[in-house]
Amino acid sequence: MAKELTVEVWSDIACPWCYVGKRRLEAALERFEHRDQVRITWHSFELDPSAPALRDSSTSYVQRLANKYGTGEAQAQGMIDRMVQTAALDGIKMDFEHIKSGNTFNAHRLLHLAKARGRQHQLAERFMRGYLSEGLAIGDPEQLLRMAVDVGLDTDEVSGVLGGDMYEKDVRQDQRDARDLGISGVPFFLLGRRYAVSGAQPADLLLEALTKTWQELPEPFVTLADDTADGAVCGPDGCT
Repeated sequence: MAKELTVEVWSDIACPWCYVGKRRLEAALERFEHRDQVRITWHSFELDPSAPALRDSSTSYVQRLANKYGTGEAQAQGMIDRMVQTAALDGIKMDFEHIKSGNTFNAHRLLHLAKARGRQHQLAERFMRGYLSEGLAIGDPEQLLRMAVDVGLDTDEVSGVLGGDMYEKDVRQDQRDARDLGISGVPFFLLGRRYAVSGAQPADLLLEALTKTWQELPEPFVTLADDTADGAVCGPDGCT
């Protein structure tokens, strides 16, 4: 049995810093010598659970940001410009002029489907790129379907999730876990259930956290067995 380091990430597709944090985690993993023994799980966090499926396009993103923080539009535009510049340094081209914000609950449900199919990391990337860089509406079922199929998920299966309530409980459980852990903002990284990193911290800090967590993981147990010995055992199906 090999050692494995779990990295759990709470994030929202509508969070620009979560995209930057994802890229910085990837950069840290590129330099982490045990990266093949890291398992990443994405957990759901909704920044605005009351958001409509698609917001009124007559109000621009800069206007919504100004209203949210009680600032003028010039100050809000400055915040956006700094975000765009920061993201560019991490290889991300963000486009807030064409962004189409909305409710992310269904996107989170599909991320749980993707987890079950081994495509969660790919879908998280596709959703963030689609929403923050390509102007795709994150609350539109048709757009969600298209992006999910882009990463290899089955069309009928995705449609079935979007048309029902599958994975709703999983999303709610992620949100309860976040409250229990005291998570009030994202991205939030939990490494090995031992150390936490809050925010889109630099890749160097994330690498340091990965290294420290790895060093403190217990060594896996080694099973000693002799094929010639009488190693009889009992299990659910009886004794042998």
